[in-house]
Amino acid sequence: MIWGFALLFGVYFFCMAAVVYGFKKVSLFSAEKIIPKTRFSVVIPFRNEAENLLNLLKTIDGLNYPSELFEVIFVNDASKDNSETIISTAMERSGFSIKLIQNKRVSNSPKKDAITEAIKNSNCEWIVTTDADCELPKNWLKAFDSFIQKNNPVMVCGPVVYNTNGSFIENFQQLDGLSLQAVTIGSFGFKNPFLSNGANLAYSKDAFLKVRGFSGNDHIASGDDIFLLEKMKKAFPKQVQFLKSQEAIVSTKPQKNWKNVISQRIRWASKTSKQKNATSMLLGMFVFLVNILILTIPFLIIFDSENLLFYTSLLFFKIIADYIVVKQAALFLHKEILLWKFLGQPLVYAYVVLIVVFGSFRGNYSWKGRTYEKQ
Repeated sequence: MIWGFALLFGVYFFCMAAVVYGFKKVSLFSAEKIIPKTRFSVVIPFRNEAENLLNLLKTIDGLNYPSELFEVIFVNDASKDNSETIISTAMERSGFSIKLIQNKRVSNSPKKDAITEAIKNSNCEWIVTTDADCELPKNWLKAFDSFIQKNNPVMVCGPVVYNTNGSFIENFQQLDGLSLQAVTIGSFGFKNPFLSNGANLAYSKDAFLKVRGFSGNDHIASGDDIFLLEKMKKAFPKQVQFLKSQEAIVSTKPQKNWKNVISQRIRWASKTSKQKNATSMLLGMFVFLVNILILTIPFLIIFDSENLLFYTSLLFFKIIADYIVVKQAALFLHKEILLWKFLGQPLVYAYVVLIVVFGSFRGNYSWKGRTYEKQ
């Protein structure tokens, strides 16, 4: 058993080292002083987001990009609050083009339907998606435009970070988000991307149509980002890139309670289990197994005290490895991560992973007032 532990954790440490190496291979990008020319349709599906829309609209209004080069398309997905009223009021006083359309449900994925409907109504050659609970930096579109002009991509994945109020539950989500950003950027460093985030994602409309959009995976409720990434990577292997720019960091809000945290991660797990990327599946398997073993270590320390030093060393080195990975993303995303606050996270994270994995086996979950069944 000792050798099994050592082997599994050894592979895990190797994977974490690879993530850090890949992360550093992706160069920082700064928007150049060039004439903007890329035309963007900013697509924002929403459902009952009245409490968030004012902040989002404020950041859209502050975008440092020519108003004639972008439009904003809000897609209402059966909201029951006053979200539409907020957007209609903004349309009346806006200095840029805002459209408000209704979602047309044709599949099991409301968000994919909403994005597809928005693209049908878009007038620009590039689509940029974000979420209604996000805030956008002022040079967001400027950074995308500069990157597109310089690198000629067909898909550009951008960075996302959680804002927190300092509470334990929100800090947990921020650290989890930072680890996902580290793995995302690290995978791009190895030119084998397998994660992206629809809260900050841009792609050519022509490329979207060429890969037939979400066709083939629209029976899965989530995954508008990851499945499209897989399609784009297959069709355009050298033109799917990551915008590692501090000018393009989109911030989002964490969930307010643990029930929503678990439901959100079950929703994520429901799409990652359908991925075809072998690297993603293997990494996910190792992460799951290591976290299961982490939960057993306190019991092993009690019942196998002769190997106390070995077990505590494994726990210590895992904490340090995870901290180094998360620290890479935190430095890039301007978030301060203190080691002493990080110490309790591995056990909590392992427990959440266990709940999410077994919850994903059951398959059913609720999100934004809807219940989804396993596909």
